[in-house]
Amino acid sequence: MTNATVGTPPEITERQRQVVELIAAGCSNEEVGRRLGISPRTAKAHCDALRQKLGVPRRRQIPAAYRNLTGRDPLPQGHGPPTAAPGA
Repeated sequence: MTNATVGTPPEITERQRQVVELIAAGCSNEEVGRRLGISPRTAKAHCDALRQKLGVPRRRQIPAAYRNLTGRDPLPQGHGPPTAAPGA
């Protein structure tokens, strides 16, 4: 039985929460990968899993769906838009 069939909210892992925060900050999959030390493909896989868990068709809808589910702001203080790495 899936979470949707029993009426319980989907479980969001700590890593998925980190991905939600970075998406909310405007990061691409490449930037998510750099910041978390994972490949862009793995970052995309996390996004795909989050879209399915949160029931949204678009990546950009993930932060709002997360907020609606948890009541928490997916963009904590201190996180802002991605910045270029020194020397980039």
